[in-house]
Amino acid sequence: MKIAIIGANGKAGQEIYKEAIKRGHDTTALVRDGGKAKGILGANTKIIEKDAFDLTQKDLAALDVIVDCFATPPPQAYRHIDLTAKLVSLFRETESPRLIFILGAGSLRTGADKHLLVEDIKHMAGSEAWINIPIQQLKQLKFLQEVDNVNWTGISPSALFEPGPANGVLLGKDDLLYSGDGKSHTTTGTMAVAVLDEIERPAHVKQRFTVADS
Repeated sequence: MKIAIIGANGKAGQEIYKEAIKRGHDTTALVRDGGKAKGILGANTKIIEKDAFDLTQKDLAALDVIVDCFATPPPQAYRHIDLTAKLVSLFRETESPRLIFILGAGSLRTGADKHLLVEDIKHMAGSEAWINIPIQQLKQLKFLQEVDNVNWTGISPSALFEPGPANGVLLGKDDLLYSGDGKSHTTTGTMAVAVLDEIERPAHVKQRFTVADS
């Protein structure tokens, strides 16, 4: 398949890129800094060097899948929604390319009362510096859930999302998952495996699901 990854030089994007290449897919990195991307992903990396907000339908129309791994500083976290809206607007009433969005964990349910994890995050020490990211990613999910004429899928990691190799794959829907050690965590390697599994064997069309280390 022809897969493009927005933010392929970022924490999640680079592992998804590497997993896609490993599985033999025709994979393109959509990045603002091509030199940086080649330094991270390799000199032979296929690149479109362009700001994500400047991408056109012509740039993307030949693709089978676009994976949005866009990241932004907390004050501009609203741009997650803006980019999602842009991609959706380019491909209304189409089935291809498929749009896959890496979302946050804040929109997952937790606790006996099934409250949103973002409410717990608000009370964490120091979270005021970055809380806007999960808040805006919750809005991003709510926007997607109203989209019924675009082929989209959202994927949320567990509470702790950190670099690391794949460590088994545990899937869920809307509830926060816990790994075998009783903690809630997802490595970037595990996320990459889950994303490529979903690309190759679609199971969550027009839905969000979550993945944790097993």
